[in-house]
Amino acid sequence: MNETSVAKAPAWPLQGWFGLELVAICWPLNWTLPGLRTAYLFFPLWLGYILVVDGLVERRTGGSLWARSHRDFVLLFVASSPIWWIFEMINHRTGNWEYLGSHRFTVVEYYLLCTLSFSTVMPAVFETAELVRSFRWIERFGSGRRIAPTPRLNAGIFLCGLAMFILTLAWPKYCYPFVWISLVLILEPINRWLGRSNFLEYLREGNWRPMVSLSLGALICGFFWEMWNYYSWPKWIYHTPGAQFLHVFEMPLLGYLGYIPFALELFALKNFIWPKGPKLRF
Repeated sequence: MNETSVAKAPAWPLQGWFGLELVAICWPLNWTLPGLRTAYLFFPLWLGYILVVDGLVERRTGGSLWARSHRDFVLLFVASSPIWWIFEMINHRTGNWEYLGSHRFTVVEYYLLCTLSFSTVMPAVFETAELVRSFRWIERFGSGRRIAPTPRLNAGIFLCGLAMFILTLAWPKYCYPFVWISLVLILEPINRWLGRSNFLEYLREGNWRPMVSLSLGALICGFFWEMWNYYSWPKWIYHTPGAQFLHVFEMPLLGYLGYIPFALELFALKNFIWPKGPKLRF
């Protein structure tokens, strides 16, 4: 009698169980406890999300950010905080969002708690992008239009991004949407000139999968950011001239479009600031 070996799918990883427990505990507490609960529950709630998604990626592909390198997984949190503080500094000029309840903290408490919360941004987006990439339908974007990264194209992208950034600072009331695309246009040519990972090296081969995976990953994270924020305290609200209608939670519907280029900016910033960081599988 011939025996055939049946490949077994990997068991649900340990970090996935831990993540499920964190989400199950922190989600209801974040919405029901009185007082300034979100200041202390934001990080464990999003750590739970990140670990659940990491577990799903490992379950589907056999590997994940955590499985490949515990060290790089942790350092991604460390790199995330200063990167989001860049957007906070820009927001001092544009004033597109504010944190209700933040006045209840001392300056030191505010910056420490914000830095801890901001550390989850990049891991959440990159983990979710790897999950999106694990689905077969994403393969259809692997043979798209090829874009040759010529010196003229690189210079044009850089100058366009620089102009957008200057317009944002000069006329924030009208040009604030450029925040979410100008940095990637500035940094992509710079990363290419420095020999660092960049989208243009994928597009040269017609591979649009990294851009699609990142964009959808950020949209998924955006949904959870806005949903969990809605009944939180402290919480953020938006001031977006010309787009304050059709809200989905606190975010205007048009605002969700900003998550698409935001993911690309995170990837470009990560490659610029941490070129030897973890190799992401998009």
